[in-house]
Amino acid sequence: MTLDANTKSALRERLNFYRELGVGPLYRRAAINSGAPDDFGVELVDELAEAADRLADAAEREAQEAYLPSATGIDRATLLQVIADDIGPDCQRCKLAKLGRKQIVFGTGDPHAELMFIGEGPGADEDAQGLPFVGRAGQLLNNMIAAMGLKREQVYIANIVKCRPPGNRTPERDECETCSPFLMRQIGVIRPKVIVALGATAAKNLLSVNDSMASLRGRFYDYSPPGIVDESDEPLQCKLAVTYHPAFLLRDPRQKKEAWRDLQMVMRHLNLPTPQRAPSDEGS
Repeated sequence: MTLDANTKSALRERLNFYRELGVGPLYRRAAINSGAPDDFGVELVDELAEAADRLADAAEREAQEAYLPSATGIDRATLLQVIADDIGPDCQRCKLAKLGRKQIVFGTGDPHAELMFIGEGPGADEDAQGLPFVGRAGQLLNNMIAAMGLKREQVYIANIVKCRPPGNRTPERDECETCSPFLMRQIGVIRPKVIVALGATAAKNLLSVNDSMASLRGRFYDYSPPGIVDESDEPLQCKLAVTYHPAFLLRDPRQKKEAWRDLQMVMRHLNLPTPQRAPSDEGS
């Protein structure tokens, strides 16, 4: 018996339902007098159960590939692509899909980066190009990275949400929560030593706090992305620092020196040379 896509989807949903209830795997039951018409229903149930078990095994294999970045023989770039494929090219999981976004903005950079920047969400330029931080704020972020003695290609850059909110408004809570599992998986693959949260929205969502930027900046947080483990099956640990979003620095250049202090703190932790003099406005 061949199952169509709708039936397979229904079976997968039913399996998930059973698992949430604590019901164990389905097993095929031996059919008696299978040739008799009265046994047709038993045969059908048996075939569905067997197909459901095969689907469950396939789903478990997919989950292992998606959630275990240390899996032997699977490189980090491939694992990031698995996450991107899981999101899909036309994600419809939240309302941002219907509010004018053009495409998913997944993330970019070195899959082995020690430093990861996480911003708020894509703007118009990012939505058009499908890459994070490519507009004016992105140019400033590039300069900030260069001032640290690094290249953009040596870090990893992502956002709290992967679709542009209309009018560049702040992402709403349900939108952030919908995207969060995929971002956590990205962090789990990259395994950065330090995450820099760019702006209040990124900081508040990552740290699950509602403090002011003045309270959040100037120190490291011990950060463990929910549901992500390391090679020893222990919660993944890294440091998280908070600084101003480049878009804010464009509006208020006076705060560039404060942002530079935040980046110097990160540089010291990563054992990067830390010049004491702040970069000029052209390079900061």
